[in-house]
Amino acid sequence: VQLIESGGGLVQAGGSLRLSCAASGLTFSNYAMGWFRQAPGKERVFVAAISRNGLYTRYGDSVKGRFIISRDNAENAVTLQMNSPKPEDTGVYYCGARGASNLSSYVFTNADAYMYWGQGTQVTVSI
Repeated sequence: VQLIESGGGLVQAGGSLRLSCAASGLTFSNYAMGWFRQAPGKERVFVAAISRNGLYTRYGDSVKGRFIISRDNAENAVTLQMNSPKPEDTGVYYCGARGASNLSSYVFTNADAYMYWGQGTQVTVSI
């Protein structure tokens, strides 16, 4: 299984950035997906998650109303649209996959629930 994140970089506060995660080696539509952020010396923090059928989403409190998670099961990809990012959104963003073949409407907000992770992509939000 491979999860490859892309789209990170330097963005000005109030701007926008779109992260993508390309999945391979798994039946993508059987997996719930999530995005987490990790700052240096801190734990991995939940950002957003989406059910395997794409109908259900959940967001961390700090990003509600600003970030949007979506998926394309035909393209084996999940994206995170970051609107109006803030400096506190800075960190390495990881894409995670969690098997959910019998749980089509479930979203997972706990990092321990995820089976597979990408290598991460750095996002830096400047003032």
